[in-house]
Amino acid sequence: MLKNNEIGSTILRVFLGATFLIHGAAKFQGGIENTVGFFESLGLPGFSAYIVALIELVGGLAMILGVGTRIVSLLFAIVLAVAIIKVKVAGGFLGNGQMAGYELDLALMMISIYLAMTNKSLFALDNVLFQSKNA
Repeated sequence: MLKNNEIGSTILRVFLGATFLIHGAAKFQGGIENTVGFFESLGLPGFSAYIVALIELVGGLAMILGVGTRIVSLLFAIVLAVAIIKVKVAGGFLGNGQMAGYELDLALMMISIYLAMTNKSLFALDNVLFQSKNA
């Protein structure tokens, strides 16, 4: 029998994965050099742009498939926390007319934290790979 929390977790997992997959792909399609330059302008090392883009791209796909959901969720939460602190907080919660606010980033971070704490979602490969009564 399906549990509502498992259905809800599945919806959140697939949505979060798709969101990050699209953002990661956009970083590479738009020219990763642009992202490297942006990161450097924030005082972050340029190579961290590659790390973030790979976390978003590969992590997004893993999240959609339900592989390593808890670990990927934690990585997403870290990426989002840094984005909020380094970029978005200056614009405020709703933005300041020149840049977007951090409300979406915060919502995605809360979804990530929820999924890191959740036991199970439907149609996740983790359920097949790590079969356990407590999983």
